[in-house]
Amino acid sequence: MRDEGKAMSASQAKPVVAIVGAGRVGRALGRRLHQRGWPIGAVVTRSLRTARAAVRAIGAGNPSDRLDASVLDADLILIATPDVAIPSVARQLAAFSGAPPFVSKGGGFDLSSRGKIVLHTRGALNRAVLRLNHRGTATKSNSDRAAVTRKDASLSKRGGFDLAQPWRGKIVLHTCGALDRAVLRPMERRGAATGALHPLQTFSGQHLPNLDGCACAIDGNPAAMACARRICRELGCIPIRVPRNSRAAYHAAAVLAAGHVLAAVEAAARILMALGFSRRKAIKTLLPLTRQTLSNFERSGGPRSWTGPASRGDLQTIRKHLSALRRFPREYREAYAALTRLGVLLLARQPRAARKRLQTALRG
Repeated sequence: MRDEGKAMSASQAKPVVAIVGAGRVGRALGRRLHQRGWPIGAVVTRSLRTARAAVRAIGAGNPSDRLDASVLDADLILIATPDVAIPSVARQLAAFSGAPPFVSKGGGFDLSSRGKIVLHTRGALNRAVLRLNHRGTATKSNSDRAAVTRKDASLSKRGGFDLAQPWRGKIVLHTCGALDRAVLRPMERRGAATGALHPLQTFSGQHLPNLDGCACAIDGNPAAMACARRICRELGCIPIRVPRNSRAAYHAAAVLAAGHVLAAVEAAARILMALGFSRRKAIKTLLPLTRQTLSNFERSGGPRSWTGPASRGDLQTIRKHLSALRRFPREYREAYAALTRLGVLLLARQPRAARKRLQTALRG
C-alpha cells in the first residue's frame, strides 16, 4: 500500500518546466502554469535583462541569457522562440550532455576548474577518497574511489537522471502553430518525447489572454501528447489534434481570423483619421460594427451575415470605393479588391455569376 501511494503521488506530481524563449507566448504560458502550481525552472532569453523581466512576469523561475545544460533539470521543456529559431535551438539543446561540471566523460570527477566544492556522503570514507592527481582529476586506483564513482552513477539513474542518456524521460514541446514536431527530431533521437502545443489565442504581451475555452492544437508521440493534454486541462483549453501535414493550413486559418482582421480594421481606422477623426473616435466608431458582424456570424453563419455593396451586387458603389482609395497607399485598394473577390467566392448565392459581374467593376 505504501508503494502504491508513492506511485500515485509521483504520477500526480507536476513536472518542472523550463521555458526557452520567454516572449509573449512563453511568459503567458509560464504565468498560467505557475498560477496552477507547476514549478518553473530555467527561463532562457537572449539577454539577462529580458530573462529577469520574464521571471518577474511569470512569478517564478531562474533567469538565463544562454542555452546550457541547466534546462535538463526540468522535466518539461517549452520552446517558445520565434518559429525560425526553433531548428537551431533544437540542435543546441540536443548537444547538451547534462553532466554536472565536475563529472568527466569517463565517469570520474573532473575538478580541473578551480572554485568547485565537492562533498561525498559516504559515512565510512574520509575526504582522501576525493584526492586529486596532478591533472586535477580524481584518481581511480583505489577500489574505494571506484566504488564511490559507481555508487554515484547508480544513484543518479535511480533518481531519474541518467548521465549517459540525459534526455531520456524528458518531454519537449514547441509552441509554433505552423511547424510539426519533426523540427525537434535532434532531441527525439537523444531519447526525449517531442510534440507541439499551440494555443489558438492572440498574445499581445500587454495582458494575459483568456485561455478558458480556447482551442489548443497538439501533436506528438504518446508521452508528449499526454503531457500536452494535461497542460490543456490545467489552462482550461480544448485540445484538438492537428497532424503534421495539416499544421500550416491550420495556422493560415488562425492568421486570417486574427492578424488579417486586425490589419483590415486598422486600415479602416486610418481612413477615418484621414477624414479628420481622432484615432480614439475612429476606433469607437468602428468597433461596434466589427463586434456586431462577428456576433451575427456566430449566430447565423457567413452567408446570412454578409452585408455591404458586394452582397447586393452594387457595382457602382464598389467603383466609388476604389476611386476614393486612390489617395491611400495602393495596398488599400488591393486589399479591398481581394477581400471583395473572396467575399463573393465564399458568401454569394451564385458566386460564378457574381464574380463575372464583379470583374467588370474592378477593372474600372
